[in-house]
Amino acid sequence: MTSSSAVFTALAPYGWDDAWADAFTSYESEGLLPGRVVRVDRGQCDVVTPGGVLRADTAFVTPHDPLRVVCTGDWVAVEPGGNPRYVRAYLPRRTSFVRSTSSKRSEGQILAANVDHAVVAVSLALELDLGRVERFLALAWESGAQPVVVLTKADLVPDPVTLAHLVQDVETTAPGVPVLTVSALHGDGLDVLVSLVGSGTSVLLGQSGAGKSTLANALVGEDVMDVRAARDVDGKGRHTTTTRNLLPLPSGGVLIDTPGLRGVGLFDAETGVGQVFSEIEELAEQCRFHDCAHETEPGCAVRSAVDSGALPARRLESYRKLMRENQWIVAKTDARLRSEIRKDWKRKGAEGRAAMEAKRGRWT
Repeated sequence: MTSSSAVFTALAPYGWDDAWADAFTSYESEGLLPGRVVRVDRGQCDVVTPGGVLRADTAFVTPHDPLRVVCTGDWVAVEPGGNPRYVRAYLPRRTSFVRSTSSKRSEGQILAANVDHAVVAVSLALELDLGRVERFLALAWESGAQPVVVLTKADLVPDPVTLAHLVQDVETTAPGVPVLTVSALHGDGLDVLVSLVGSGTSVLLGQSGAGKSTLANALVGEDVMDVRAARDVDGKGRHTTTTRNLLPLPSGGVLIDTPGLRGVGLFDAETGVGQVFSEIEELAEQCRFHDCAHETEPGCAVRSAVDSGALPARRLESYRKLMRENQWIVAKTDARLRSEIRKDWKRKGAEGRAAMEAKRGRWT
């Protein structure tokens, strides 16, 4: 049996602490090994243990619920031997990064577990898509991690005034979130990011071509991830990362690199959306009606802020879009909520028809 001190020495660089040790106690009595999943593919995973990296099968703990499958970042109890060797269980997750799948079954897909920082990489090689940034941030906040936005390829924006305006646009989009500019090519801005991710676990997120693999290599200090050039026409590239990999950082902490995400669907992320649009949530508390939809209701503080220019109309429209999307995803698995949504649609439709009839009456 591996001693507790040896376990801490071997696994502390990957985030092992007293709380994880306490959670593992019952499995230790069964002779199982503690470890952290550094990679998952095709029903198997690589687990770093006190004795090194082991290959294990995840079939024993793969349930019908896709949110409970073993994923990169999990702390697990793995068999010390056997052919095949199995992961017997994973420890309760502190945080989990989840998005909706592209299937019509409205299932969630877990991308990473036990994450402290969610680093959203956004390329400055293309025009900023603030709506996509808001979407990533909603998922990050919902996971329980602290989001960080990193504007990559900053060397492509040599004018400091232009760069400052871009940073300001993102800061307005990301209240309460650090926004950093980084050029992995020249090393500019990396020291701040290294300091920020130097403890705990960070997950690297973004579209394909956002420069995640280049950033991962810069943080790790060596070329551990394949890098390919993005197309000039749209900034997109082939997926250089095809699996989620957990990489220890020389300055401390660990990094989970992920494949480029084409689709970033919300999955029961109302709290995360509210956090991204915290200024709208605060304004809504001042509305005359507690269930104000911020459309045509009298005494709407949100609409007043838009009319005065204090709140960008784009922010309100993005908020509505994400809230509607999230509501629809939740409603797919909640019959009562589906019924309420249909009633609300019918009510709004009736109000719209009544308003049109009133206008026609005035015209005739």
